[in-house]
Amino acid sequence: MHRPTLDNPGRRNPSAKGMGQGAGGAGIAPECFGQDGWLIAKTRCIIYIRGGILNDYLLSIALGIIEGLTEFLPVSSTAHLRIAESLFHISLSDGYWKMYTIVIQLGAILCLPIYFRSRIAKFLSNFPKGENGDRTALTHPLGLTLVAFVVTAIPAFLLTKVIGKHLESLYIMGTSLLVGGIVMWIVDARNAPAEALGPNASGSRIHTWKMEAMSLPQAVWIGACQILSAVFPGTSRSMSTIAAGQIAGMSRASALEFSFFLSIPTMVVATCYDLLKSLRGKGANPIGVAQIDAHGWIVLAIGFLISFVVAYASVAWFMGYVRKRGFAPFAVYRIVVGAMVLTFAGRLMQG
Repeated sequence: MHRPTLDNPGRRNPSAKGMGQGAGGAGIAPECFGQDGWLIAKTRCIIYIRGGILNDYLLSIALGIIEGLTEFLPVSSTAHLRIAESLFHISLSDGYWKMYTIVIQLGAILCLPIYFRSRIAKFLSNFPKGENGDRTALTHPLGLTLVAFVVTAIPAFLLTKVIGKHLESLYIMGTSLLVGGIVMWIVDARNAPAEALGPNASGSRIHTWKMEAMSLPQAVWIGACQILSAVFPGTSRSMSTIAAGQIAGMSRASALEFSFFLSIPTMVVATCYDLLKSLRGKGANPIGVAQIDAHGWIVLAIGFLISFVVAYASVAWFMGYVRKRGFAPFAVYRIVVGAMVLTFAGRLMQG
């Protein structure tokens, strides 16, 4: 009996008429399959979901929204894209769809330098001494961002094979979502009284209220914790860096802002590296630009644009929301989704 996996989410007899049935009442049109019965992701497929149809353009909009919403929220965009992969019966490890995920990630990344353009301009203008003249190239906010990135990048590069293997495991994703939610809840609840008292309270466990006041050890610690999000998909890069900052004595706002700044070099380098490997044919399931037709480029453009717009809106909303309410709702969401993913993974193994 064939069991669907993340890389091969479903198989169906292409000669069957009408809507093929899959998990959850979903199916895929016959023209989406090759002669061997496996899904062809680069064709103009129609995906049927519970009596409706989802063509490539609507699918691109849906995935762009998922990426834009989850990339910078502490809920793991990787896990949500993998869940969408199973629900929509597509393989995001296929050459074209793998490139698609890289492109929509780049769309999400682009929103950050635009949203924080005034802050970036300010940091560049006072580099390296800082606004108070007491910083160096290493301890300036931009320098600390680079330090945290390097602390993450070297181990993550050395663990590339381990990371690739873990991306296939629903159990790891579900567990990471669940455990990460619990950790986030505990850390935020512990810091909540100090957040309520504000920066003028004495004896507070929070001593860094602005990103400009960060220290070198804090940056190293946050960069080290970010490694967890690379090794264990579902952890969430945002969750690991925000929680690490809070543990190190940073306020919600300062930890969140540094997390956003750190994500710029981290995500740009990681996604561009993956894109280069795919285009040069050195990665898993590579695809060359010449293989993409006009329809494929339109699908990529839709996903890129939707991801950018939704990510920009989510960052703007998230910055305001966290200052007033904290991270507890996101922690609860992670715990619920993590439990659901683990249940789903268990049923796949039994089926």
